[in-house]
Amino acid sequence: MKKTLVVLAAALLLAACQSNDPQTRRAATGGALGAVAGTAVGAIAGDSVGAAVAGGVIGGAAGAIIGGATAPRNCYDSYGRAVAC
Repeated sequence: MKKTLVVLAAALLLAACQSNDPQTRRAATGGALGAVAGTAVGAIAGDSVGAAVAGGVIGGAAGAIIGGATAPRNCYDSYGRAVAC
């Protein structure tokens, strides 16, 4: 059962990374990094499984929100073409 959950979680993470939209990619990456960091901090600070899970959930949500909100927007030149900002 545990292996199934790990494989399912990995498949969902990889599926989320298939988007060409920078905001979606940044949100997925931020969520993954936030979850890992939150789990580590929760495990160290709380010294229990519940604290690690709570840290992972909170870190993942915060990372996804911050990653999605800080995605670069398109800038346009005088001809209306999208350029890097």
